Amino acid sequence: MKNLLTGIFALILSFNTFAQSISFTNTNGTAIKGYDPVAYFTEQKAIEGKSDFAYYWSGSKWLFSSQTNLDAFKADPEKFAPQYGGFCAYGTSENHLSPTDPNAWTVVDGKLYLNYNKKVKELWSKDIPTRIQKANENWTSLKTSNPH
Repeated sequence: MKNLLTGIFALILSFNTFAQSISFTNTNGTAIKGYDPVAYFTEQKAIEGKSDFAYYWSGSKWLFSSQTNLDAFKADPEKFAPQYGGFCAYGTSENHLSPTDPNAWTVVDGKLYLNYNKKVKELWSKDIPTRIQKANENWTSLKTSNPH
């Protein structure tokens, strides 16, 4: 009986781990086209990362502009990683996956949202709370179709 319970527990744990693993959209294996995810929060701008400050997490290589930003990300990657696997937040709210421009971004309630381009970011910005609600609803099914 103990072996059966241990096996069931291991199975549940493996399903939870799989469900929490998010694969991020990337370019040649690099997330956010090489931009530093922490800089959006600390510098309030898009800054390209450097290969000297690289970290592999959730199936992608992440680049940072400084050791400080790399260390912050290592300590809590989910705090800094973009929502919806790095796909366009507006597109996700429209129930499809679209690539993003690292210069079209928003931080809302401590979360990073990327958009396809600056024009789409304008559409996104017209009603961010509703867009986030729709994107959150759509992301559950969209992330299973994520090819990355």
